[in-house]
Amino acid sequence: MTLSSIQLLERLVGFPSVSDASNLDLVDYIRDYLAGHGVACEIVPMPDGRNANIWATIGPKVDGGIVLSGHLDVVPVEGQPWTTDPFTLTAKGDKLYGRGACDMKGFDACVLAAVPAMVAADLKRPIHICLTADEEIRMDGARALIARLGQDWTRPSACIVGEPSRMKVVTGHKGYMRIDTHVRGHEVHSSQRYNGVSAVFVAARLVSWMEDRDLRNKAEAEANGGVPYFDPGWTMLHVGTIQGGTAHNITALDAHFVTGIRVVPGDDGERYVREYEDFVRREIEPAMKAVHPDAGVRITWRVGGQPLVREEDGEAERIARRLTGDNGIQVVPYGAEAGLFQTAGISTVICGPGDIAQAHQPDEWIEVAELARCDAFIAGLIRECSR
Repeated sequence: MTLSSIQLLERLVGFPSVSDASNLDLVDYIRDYLAGHGVACEIVPMPDGRNANIWATIGPKVDGGIVLSGHLDVVPVEGQPWTTDPFTLTAKGDKLYGRGACDMKGFDACVLAAVPAMVAADLKRPIHICLTADEEIRMDGARALIARLGQDWTRPSACIVGEPSRMKVVTGHKGYMRIDTHVRGHEVHSSQRYNGVSAVFVAARLVSWMEDRDLRNKAEAEANGGVPYFDPGWTMLHVGTIQGGTAHNITALDAHFVTGIRVVPGDDGERYVREYEDFVRREIEPAMKAVHPDAGVRITWRVGGQPLVREEDGEAERIARRLTGDNGIQVVPYGAEAGLFQTAGISTVICGPGDIAQAHQPDEWIEVAELARCDAFIAGLIRECSR
C-alpha cells in the first residue's frame, strides 16, 4: 500500500519510541512496511535488547551510494504542558502536532513514503535508508551501523542527515562530550566538619571550575571573533544536573554531577577533560585524602558525537545544494550523527524538514509545507541516482 508522508508520520508518531523505552514495535512496523514493497532490511539490535536500528539498501549492491539518515528515538514528554496527545498526530491548520513530528520522524516519514518510487526507479547507484536508535542519548546506534559500512554492506560516498533545518543545507555542527563526576567524601556530624570531607563542597568547587572554563572560552572568542558562523562561536561547558548529600547536619558522603561539552569544529574536546583531571588531581584530591584516604573524585567521560566540519568540494553538499537551490552557509549549535558519518570518511551534510526551534518542545509541530519540500527533495535525489 502506498502511503503519503503525512500518513506515515501519523503512524510513526503513534509509536512512543522515547529514548528510555523500547522502539521494537516501531522497528517491526518499518520492517514490515519495507517488506511490503519488496525491500529487505537488516535489523541491528542494541546491546540492551530493547532497541534496534534499521539499514536497508535499494538499488544495485555497489559502492558509492547515498545514505538518507534519520533517528527513531524521541525525547520524553513527562512534565511538559502538552495540549494535544503527544503520540497522536493532530492537525491544526497547516501544522501537524506530535512528539517527534519535527525531530525527526517527519524526515523518516518522507524517506519511507518515497520507497515505492525508489523501487520503481532504475537506480544506477544505491540509496541506503539508515534509521537509528539512541541518537538522543549516546549515538551508539549510528556507530554500530557505520562500523559495518564497506564490510558487511557496500560503502556509500555521501550522506544526508535529515535533522530539522527547514531544508537548508547545513555544513557544520558542534560535537558533544559528557563528563560524569562522582565525588566521594567522608561523613561526620556537621559540627565536626573539619574531621570530614564534604562531597557537596568539593562538587561546588568543581562546578565552579566548569563555569570558569566556559567563561574563559567566551572571553577568548569575543576577543578573537570565535569560530565563524556558529552562535555561540566557542566550545561551551554546561552542568545540567547535580545530586548529593544525606542530611543538613551531615557532611555529604557523595555528590554527582554531569557536564556537557559542545565542541566547535577545530577544537579538541578531550583537552578539557585533561585540564579538568589535572586540576582535580593536583588541586582537589590531596586535601581530601589528607583527611581520609577513601575520599576522592572519580571522573568518567565519553564522546557523544563528533563535530561536522564543512568539506572542501564535498559531494553531499553539492548534491543537496543542487536539489534545494540553497547556496547559503548554515551551521547549527546542536550535535547530530552527521559528524560520525563524516569522521568515517563519508561526505555528509544535514538537510531536513522542520525547524529545530520546535524540537523537544511541548506541542512539537511541523508544517505540512516542510514535508512537501522534503518529498520533492527526495524525489530529486531518486532522479540523481537514476542517471
